[in-house]
Amino acid sequence: MTKIVPDPPPSTTQTSTTFGTCNGSHDPLFAVRTGVSSEDALVHACVLLKSAYHTTAHACDMVDSEARGLLWATEQSLEMSLALVEAVLDEVEARAATLAVLRRAAQADRAAAKE
Repeated sequence: MTKIVPDPPPSTTQTSTTFGTCNGSHDPLFAVRTGVSSEDALVHACVLLKSAYHTTAHACDMVDSEARGLLWATEQSLEMSLALVEAVLDEVEARAATLAVLRRAAQADRAAAKE
């Protein structure tokens, strides 16, 4: 029998990733834990990138022209990163919606076959 609904990619983080080592002077303080919803992780990444983007934009108004160039480069990198994460998040949400529709259709087909 051919499956009507394909298996979705893993919807949670599969590995733990640590961060916050202060250049290796101590063990990591923080970690992204396994089992975190991929969609939730992407939403948090968007919030963090937006915060960094706005902080950098604000700092551009407060520094000399030499440092401003560096901050503008950082701001551009943050903007590109945010666009990538938002595009992936949009895809995750679209796949979830498509899978929900396919599941409902498969359930309706099974119910109709039983009648």
